[in-house]
Amino acid sequence: MLRGRAAAVRAVSIAAIAAGTLSAGLTLRAEPAATTPAPQATAEPAAAPAAPDPHHGKAVSYTCLGCHGIEGYKNAYPMYSVPELRGQNAEYLVIALHGYRDGDRAHITMHSQSESLSEQDMTDAAAYLAGKPLAASGKPPTAVPAAAQLCVSCHGQDGIAVAPIYPSLAGQHEDYLVRALNEYKHGGRKNPVMKGFAANLKDEEIAQIAAYFSSLSPALGTEPRPYTVFGTD
Repeated sequence: MLRGRAAAVRAVSIAAIAAGTLSAGLTLRAEPAATTPAPQATAEPAAAPAAPDPHHGKAVSYTCLGCHGIEGYKNAYPMYSVPELRGQNAEYLVIALHGYRDGDRAHITMHSQSESLSEQDMTDAAAYLAGKPLAASGKPPTAVPAAAQLCVSCHGQDGIAVAPIYPSLAGQHEDYLVRALNEYKHGGRKNPVMKGFAANLKDEEIAQIAAYFSSLSPALGTEPRPYTVFGTD
């Protein structure tokens, strides 16, 4: 009798263990398999602008000629001549547009204009407005004012920039050059090289630099602005 009861107990125990093992196996199989996180998508780098298209540049820069296409036109409040662009380096003009767009140069109108342009628009507009860049005369002046001695290392003794990333200054409006140097000096423009250079300039030295470069030739010029003739097709 006891032996029969013990055998029954063992049978029940074995059945319980088997049932627990099966349940555990089912539970493990029910758990979802671990997954590897999907790689994050990376942004595609912006495509470089295509080759400059001056014809498209003429179209997108039409409003620019409202200031830069009028001989002797002046910026108001404060009043100074808007810069001449004909003969300038197109690569520099793109850099300048970036400066206005990004806030490195303080000018509300130019910020609004540049903010509306794509990289390709800037490249094309710069090519149109610059036209044919000035070429060095080969006859640099011999008497460079002391205040301008450091300037010529980038802008050239004859005012023709030594590299297309720099602006040529030959024949640029004198009052515009004074304004630009003062903006570098007082923080209106944030180019670190020019800011450091202009920081220690005295007013009379700024005047000498502007007078020197504005007198040089071959000189920058104003892009002619087409005028509408009323009453014609």
